Amino acid sequence: MFTGLVETIGSVVSVRPGGVYTIISIRAGSFSGSLAHGQSVAVSGACLTVSGISGEVFSVDVMPETIKKTKLRNVRPGAKVNLERALRADGRLDGHMVTGHVDGIGIVQDVSRDREGYLLTVLLDDEAAAMIVPRGSIAIDGVSLTIARYSGLSCTLSLIPATLEGTALGGLGKGDEVNVETDILGKYVRRFLEGGGGSPSKGTSGSLTRDAMREAGWI
Repeated sequence: MFTGLVETIGSVVSVRPGGVYTIISIRAGSFSGSLAHGQSVAVSGACLTVSGISGEVFSVDVMPETIKKTKLRNVRPGAKVNLERALRADGRLDGHMVTGHVDGIGIVQDVSRDREGYLLTVLLDDEAAAMIVPRGSIAIDGVSLTIARYSGLSCTLSLIPATLEGTALGGLGKGDEVNVETDILGKYVRRFLEGGGGSPSKGTSGSLTRDAMREAGWI
């Protein structure tokens, strides 16, 4: 699990085929000496496993499904990526719970400044848009952000100076792709409300309804 608080900005060194995988090598910046083989790292929000280390550069093997569902499909040498190591069990959760399992790709619609600060507006797909709420959490390229407002499939995020300086979000422009992960808590709530989750236990209904909650004594 991650927090959405980026530790450093990395730079892609190479992208090459590796059989079934795509091998991406990244110059890790300030924490290059602390990585270990098999460690999980969020690369612009996608949870990947360190498969090789050489000095300040580490490599990850990226599965076809990850390439398909994330902006890594178009990554090129020189690209800047947000990096975060997995959260330690005794660490602080200063952002929000981020799994590193990207839901899909968003498209930057607008980047602007006004009295609210630096605003980033992202166009989401139907599935991601259905999961957002005002002042809720969302991870954009692995950065934990709060939704300022939304309309239809678009959500607007207000970025503080520290986020602009410490992440690669400040370099985004209109039309750029971003990795999107919505709040894991919202996903589970929606799943239960829709009656998902496999076969219901004996004596329970297949969905979470007001009647079921009342019978259980919750309301």
